[in-house]
Amino acid sequence: MARLCFDYGHGGIDPGAVYNGRCESDDALSLGTEIANRLRTSGVIVDETRTSDIILSLAQRSEYENRNSYDYFISFHRNAFSPEVAFGAETYIYTNPGQAATEMAEKIQNSMVSVGFKNRGVKTADFYVLRETVAPALLIEVGFIDNSNDNRIFDSKRNELILAITNAILSQLGIKAQSSEVTLENPKTIQPITISKNDQKIYRVVSGSYTNRLNAEKQVQKLKASGFEAVIMVYDN
Repeated sequence: MARLCFDYGHGGIDPGAVYNGRCESDDALSLGTEIANRLRTSGVIVDETRTSDIILSLAQRSEYENRNSYDYFISFHRNAFSPEVAFGAETYIYTNPGQAATEMAEKIQNSMVSVGFKNRGVKTADFYVLRETVAPALLIEVGFIDNSNDNRIFDSKRNELILAITNAILSQLGIKAQSSEVTLENPKTIQPITISKNDQKIYRVVSGSYTNRLNAEKQVQKLKASGFEAVIMVYDN
């Protein structure tokens, strides 16, 4: 079973890059944790160096990774340069990377570009967390936090970005990616369910039937976001 170590840059009293009140540490954590959850639905084990807004040293991050055996170490960041000047996504690997790190970096880089970020390429660097971790390691910069258009892509295409990176990782791991579409997979006539008790009837509204639980969960999230109560009920065919 594949096992990954996710690292979310900065945190706590170290917010990382900040622009118009937006913090790199928050973006890295929120994006990375959602990708981690998606990967877990496909059976991938994902451990995380932090799951809340706390500060960790570079040594603590690499030591966490080194305590276990991982297939990959991926550190999530957002870039910064000068307000509204630089833009795009880039991925870093160590100065003498192996084939595994290079292939994973290229797949993730292409996935970020596919949702609209400028392609700044895969680069090498002597970053501490790339040098001091045992597993094939990469550090991704998901757009520039001090660029309004990159932030627009990060926010407006968030779901597409999460799915694209998730599927890139699964592809490298040799695991079939889940569908990125929320569709009615098992279309059929659904009879209304009525429950009679003391001459009272309860009417249930069914919005869809799915054979893929991930797609069912997406539909529940959409309904809740629109202000509707929604739950998943499991039935045998």
